Amino acid sequence: MKIEVDQYQLIRNLHTVKGKSQRYIARVLGISRNTVKKYCDGAAVPWERKTPVRKSPVITDEVLAFINQCLKEDQTAPRKQRHTAHRIFERLQEELGFQGSESTVRYRVGQLRKNFNNVYIPLSFGPAEASQVDWGTATVIMDGLKTEVQLFCVRLCYSSAPFVVAFPSQREEAFLEGHLLAFSYFGGVTSRYIYDNLKTAVKEGFGRCAKEQESFYRFRAHYAFEVSFCNAGAGHEKGLVENLVGWARRNILVPVPEVKDFTELNALLLERCQRYLEHTIRGREANVGELLRQEQAKLLPLPKMAFDPAKLTEHEADHYATVAFDGNRYSVPVKLAGETLTVKGYARTVKIYYQGEEVAVHERLYQKGKTSYQLPHYINLLELRPRAVWNAQPVKAANLPDCFSRFAKASADPDRTMVRLLRLVVDEGLARVIKALEQTVATGSNSVQVVEYYLNQEKPPFRLNISGPSVKPPDLGRYDLLIGGERS
Repeated sequence: MKIEVDQYQLIRNLHTVKGKSQRYIARVLGISRNTVKKYCDGAAVPWERKTPVRKSPVITDEVLAFINQCLKEDQTAPRKQRHTAHRIFERLQEELGFQGSESTVRYRVGQLRKNFNNVYIPLSFGPAEASQVDWGTATVIMDGLKTEVQLFCVRLCYSSAPFVVAFPSQREEAFLEGHLLAFSYFGGVTSRYIYDNLKTAVKEGFGRCAKEQESFYRFRAHYAFEVSFCNAGAGHEKGLVENLVGWARRNILVPVPEVKDFTELNALLLERCQRYLEHTIRGREANVGELLRQEQAKLLPLPKMAFDPAKLTEHEADHYATVAFDGNRYSVPVKLAGETLTVKGYARTVKIYYQGEEVAVHERLYQKGKTSYQLPHYINLLELRPRAVWNAQPVKAANLPDCFSRFAKASADPDRTMVRLLRLVVDEGLARVIKALEQTVATGSNSVQVVEYYLNQEKPPFRLNISGPSVKPPDLGRYDLLIGGERS
């Protein structure tokens, strides 16, 4: 029977202070003797309720151990191949001869799953012991266009110091290059790095059974660090960097930033990561920057030779002087058409080599079927075939202002004039040629020689450094001695 606090006070007073019997108290207060017996000695209080525990007769210790074992197996099983409560019920029937109802099993599985999924073990790391790595996506306005970028995030486990850098994709080259940038930023390497099951790092399997990609295995061997891969769907195992991805999106990229290119975006990300070093995390004795300095003293040193994260291929340049790489084509000097070239693809650039010498550098293309042309590669051929200038794709790709074509078409020989202007752009730079072109048009001339005249005016005078015999300047004071001698 439930009683109120004032009734409890009367029971205790009558029994303890006035020494009345339980029978008397029950008769006077009009409540049962069992209730008086329960509360008169102060062994129980009415404001506390005990939840009755009823042990199911069918959920024996053997059945409970079986259910726990099923849930333990699910921790390392593929996400789509885990036990349902119905499947556990079926196995109990088949393997243990279980006689209870499915609803009883469902209720107990729900209780145990809550315990498995929602409780975590707090972790602690020593200086330079480990780092966590992850990718995240974000949206920015880049060069006026809405662009999705990939955020490579690293966080040191001891100091919680963050590093975030943006790439166009999550490909292997970006993955490895992101590590190199993080190593350089922190000044060394931690002993262990913690990842989820990234395709760029894991060839097959997951968690302890993960088999690494060969390129990633070579990379970590070069930098002498160990790896740990999380279990499938266990994001809490790298919660520091999971929080970093969200922090970067909410604190750096809100409102959506407008940037010119990745260089500007990454400068913004780096500045905010450096500012975070002044932050003090609750429960820590020092700020992030001070803890990072402690950690840097114990980081593994970088090897003398940096790892080259490029994707390496060899291709022959076609008769258009372009070479294939990753579904796109990139131009090279026309003299290399037909030659076999080495192509190195990085996260943001493509570098092309011939016999060990770098011959071209392009911004990497990610849309398939595109070609990147550079005007300097074709200028010599255009000088031999000037009539092609108006339809040449490398010329169109240069996106020159309309003033070039207007000027050339107003001249006596439009084709050759346009090619000469292109040569000036290659040799002198676009900005200087535009300025000289404007000065020429202002005089009413349409001669390319006048453009060259204005370009030469801006150049400092060229001084010849002629080597020859040195002549000591004469001492003119000696003439005064001669004159003085004649007068004497």
